[in-house]
Amino acid sequence: MIKNPDMLKFIHLTDCHIVKDGGAVYGQQPAGRLRAAIDSINSEHHDADFVVITGDLTHHGDDAAYEIFARELRRLSIPSHLLVGNHDDVRTFRFHFPEAQRCDCGFIQGSKRTPFGLCLFLDTSQRGSDVGRYCEERQGWLKGVLSETSGPVMLFMHHPPFAIGLPDMDESRLEDAEAFWQILRPHRHRVRHIFVGHAHRMVYGNWRGLPVSCMRGLNHQVALEMTSSPKGQYGNFEAPAYGVVLANEEQIMVHMHDFMDRSDRFIF
Repeated sequence: MIKNPDMLKFIHLTDCHIVKDGGAVYGQQPAGRLRAAIDSINSEHHDADFVVITGDLTHHGDDAAYEIFARELRRLSIPSHLLVGNHDDVRTFRFHFPEAQRCDCGFIQGSKRTPFGLCLFLDTSQRGSDVGRYCEERQGWLKGVLSETSGPVMLFMHHPPFAIGLPDMDESRLEDAEAFWQILRPHRHRVRHIFVGHAHRMVYGNWRGLPVSCMRGLNHQVALEMTSSPKGQYGNFEAPAYGVVLANEEQIMVHMHDFMDRSDRFIF
């Protein structure tokens, strides 16, 4: 495939949940799912400019799991940008990925310039908690970046700063959402899209006028249960997917790709 200079194409992948020894999580093997996703990207979308993986790279944040994740990632034929989530261990991640971008205050944050907007990769992890956090140091970095650029931006983060309507998942969204919004508010006309993970569901919508999307995870999904249960959040095994994103000056389109779907194809 030949890359289109008039279109930015990238892949949004999230919530890999790799465990050591290629083991299982909830009875499924996430390493195999990651391998299948990378095979699909390499064969079907190797004309993409990059891949963004929005956190929860591993399930327990251990060395052995990151080794498996890194080994699979090396098979990817296009560049990648990695974020951390609540299941990741930042110190272990840094050891295995020393080349990963960090901001001046040491968090896993960075940016990438593209012809159609500055991509900002944010760190919403909070050690020892599933809840997302964007502390004052990280806020200061984001304020500085936004003040130094006048063009459009796209944001990538693990925890949604908004509720998605699933009570048990919404309890672990970004706890600093209001402070986060106050940073974005003066620049809201330049924020083209916010890409998030964590929710393990395909969700499209807008938050305070900003377009947002969330992608399914690779190993397991969160069931569409819109009432709180005393037993906790239910999961299921809807098909894993990644997003194929197309962006130019006029629009951003996000396609969900069920890359393991084996149903028959036919001509209309």
